[in-house]
Parts: sequence; structure tokens; C-alpha cells
Amino acid sequence: MNDEALRTDHILVSNAALGDTDAFEQIVARYGPEMFRYASNMLSDHGAAEEVVQDAFVAAWKGLDTFRGDSKLRTWLFSLVSHKVVDHRRKRAVAPAEDWIFERSSTDATADPEKRAAAENFMEDLGRALSELPYRQRACWLLREVEGMTHPEIGQIMTLSAGAVRGQLQRARTTLSERLAAWQ
Repeated sequence: MNDEALRTDHILVSNAALGDTDAFEQIVARYGPEMFRYASNMLSDHGAAEEVVQDAFVAAWKGLDTFRGDSKLRTWLFSLVSHKVVDHRRKRAVAPAEDWIFERSSTDATADPEKRAAAENFMEDLGRALSELPYRQRACWLLREVEGMTHPEIGQIMTLSAGAVRGQLQRARTTLSERLAAWQ
């Protein structure tokens, strides 16, 4: 970054700190795309990346008066994004199920199209029902039914006793059975 860009950044920060929203919009336009690219690569989720970058810019707006210029504006903004990424990952202890987890492995061209469509519809309904489960029930169900883990293994991951895991699984199975009754 050249000296002119650094001076421009300093002017933009000074003006934005005084409440100039146009100056702040220029900061967002200048650094937003690369901050988004970084967050996207860290999170592999565009929606989460957008949220993280937005949160970082909110923090930047609120903290502009404390920015002393000890580092480049870009460096400061990226540190804000980095902290927001860590916060986001901490909140997501168990990642939600990805669509590919439920994909059918059959690629048999002779498979009955009607059965294939019904299976795809069932998997969509299952995914929707899983997304509505409380966090612990969903995590326990996925770890058991998709990942094939034992109750004690799930307990270690979730910091629950094996009995508590069984209880979470039972509640998850009951709820899923009710929500997927049309498929029984």
C-alpha cells in the first residue's frame, strides 16, 4: 500500500470517527470484498461470512474513535474479522448437517425413478425435521445415526453421560417419528 492510500485511509478514519457515513461507506467499499473473501475461506459458508464481516464493520464503526493508527486500517479491520470468525466458530461447536451427508449413494441408472424421487423427498423432509430439533438432540442423533458413534463416544463429545445421550436420542427419535409419520 502506498503512502497516498495510507493518507487516504487516515482521512477516511478521521472523518468517519466524526460521524461521516460517506467516509465509512468508502472504507467498506475498499476493504469489504477482501474481508468477505477471507471470512468465506475461513468458514466455508457465504452466509456466515457475510454475517461475520457485517459484525466486524459494526465493531469498526463503534471503535473508530479508539483506532490510533498503530497499524494499517486494513490490518485492524482484518483483526476484527479474524476475531469474529473465531467467535462464530466457537458458537458452532457442532456444525449443522451438510446436504451431502444425506445424499443417496446409488447412481444405478436402472433404479426406479419413482422410488428415487420418493427417497429424495424423504431426505428433504428428514433434513427439515432435523433442523427443527433442539441443538443437543440434533447433535446426538447425527453423531449416532450418521457418524455411527457409540453412546459413550457421543457423551465425551457432548460432555454428557451415556444415559443423558440415550435420553437425547430417544427424544430426537420420538420427535422425528412424529414429524415423519407420513413416511411410515
